[in-house]
Amino acid sequence: MRFCRILLLLLVTLPYSNLLRAQSSELMPLRILSYNIKHGAGMDDVVNLERQAAVINGCEPDIVGLQEVDSIVPRSGYVNEAGRLGTLCGLYATFGPAIPLSNGKYGVAVLSKEKPLSVTNIPLPGVEKRTLLVCEFEQFVFACTHLDLDESNRLASVPIILAEAKRWTKPFLICGDWNDKPTSELITQMKKNFTILSETGSKGYSYPADKPTACIDYVATLGRTAMKLNSSVIDEPLASDHRPVLVNARVRVATSVSEPLAPAVSAATYDLSGRPIASRQPKGVFVKKGRKFLAK
Repeated sequence: MRFCRILLLLLVTLPYSNLLRAQSSELMPLRILSYNIKHGAGMDDVVNLERQAAVINGCEPDIVGLQEVDSIVPRSGYVNEAGRLGTLCGLYATFGPAIPLSNGKYGVAVLSKEKPLSVTNIPLPGVEKRTLLVCEFEQFVFACTHLDLDESNRLASVPIILAEAKRWTKPFLICGDWNDKPTSELITQMKKNFTILSETGSKGYSYPADKPTACIDYVATLGRTAMKLNSSVIDEPLASDHRPVLVNARVRVATSVSEPLAPAVSAATYDLSGRPIASRQPKGVFVKKGRKFLAK
């Protein structure tokens, strides 16, 4: 009886945010593809998006990061390449322009089964300007980038990428052509905060496509929020000057938030980790009165 009284007292006095039970999680399967498409051109210099779409479809990815993507540029036939590949692959296309090019644009893109809840395009340093395209989904955040050829600019990009990754409470995954080898200072710096999920030895050679001798294309996750099951470089020597990199992973995602142990005393809003947020929350999944809701 005494125990019950103590428990009741705690339930009445504890703040609402402390009454949420621990959120449960599960490992969600996710097939991730990173592919530098060289504006649609293959090793034969023929622009053929249908050929590249066939490569992507053969990998059956859930999400794709593309680099060297044209949008309405003469050399690639004035095509919105991200949109065209999205149509051919049955995926939602998001384009992240980095620079203007021949009255069009050039940058990176993400193809996804789900439409992003939010999209951010963050400038990165480069002799040729670079960008970090960040797409938020219900259970995770996915970013794609193509880093500069100059090492100092690649290294200057790391703190920008890290700051963006740490802004999210959801699992943060990133892929792209990083233009550096696994033993480089860039990868050393990235590995201080990120786990590389793609192959980094000779099995990770992805460039040049006909006879690959370099590992410069990567897939990674912030911390250990994703677990690699397997990864491979797809044996495709013609469709682009890079071979695609495929990672079959499990991402640790929140599945639910328990009802509070006591009735809610306010309409406060919390993120999925149980932290209170501002009244004007960003897009995503949140908790109010013990129930999840999607803010669009």
